[in-house]
Amino acid sequence: MKAYLSAFRMRRRLEVQYRGAVLGGIICQMFFGLVLIAVYKALYAGKPQSMPFSHIASYVWLQQAFFRMLLASDPDLLDKIRTGSIAYDLCRPLNLYGFYYVRIVAQKLTGSLMRGVPMLVFALILPEGWGLSMPASPAGLCLGLAGLMLGLLCVSALENITMGFTMRTLDSRGMQGLLNLLMMTFSGNILPLTLFPDSWQHVITLLPYAQLLDTPIRLYTGEALPAEAPRMLLIQLCWTLLLTALGILFWQRNQRRIEIQGG
Repeated sequence: MKAYLSAFRMRRRLEVQYRGAVLGGIICQMFFGLVLIAVYKALYAGKPQSMPFSHIASYVWLQQAFFRMLLASDPDLLDKIRTGSIAYDLCRPLNLYGFYYVRIVAQKLTGSLMRGVPMLVFALILPEGWGLSMPASPAGLCLGLAGLMLGLLCVSALENITMGFTMRTLDSRGMQGLLNLLMMTFSGNILPLTLFPDSWQHVITLLPYAQLLDTPIRLYTGEALPAEAPRMLLIQLCWTLLLTALGILFWQRNQRRIEIQGG
């Protein structure tokens, strides 16, 4: 366990060094948040929806604040796969999947906190109708945080499955691009899932992508009733365990047939 905690701390320290990139990301996401809210205001002016606009504004800001959690990947691992230097990590006396899992968790968590906290403070001081609303209840805040942590573990498991495919193809652009498209669409980043037709929501809310951010945001805003929370968190947990198990099996199979070229 000490080795995995050390890997977590080392990746976290590496992530906090890129302060210029963090500042640029915060400014960019703030701008996109304001643009999206303006677009939704125009939509609501023409055709009001059943979801209160204050929930839409909160949905947008929470999605933008934790955008880094979705699209962050481990560039060091990608480089090691391409160059073959992952062979050195195979000599470590620990599980290779677990080693890189804690690294990607540290990267996504640290990057999300560094960008998300300033953005949420900014969103809270905006005028009503433009900013982030307070949680529906203290229980909603706690449930939202629990859902967010499960979403972090779930997206890290998805990321490691993508890395497993990269070990086979040596090119991450195909699988990473497909994963990013699915996550952006079905996590609610492009359009809140609550604005999809009800018949669609019965399906897309059960997909693993909806567990990343849509579920925590619904719990935070109160769109999901407290009675629904256990079922939603259980779905998140099941997807996390399933994707982690698939990733472990995939990596073990890759390690049995790995070929290193070069010297």
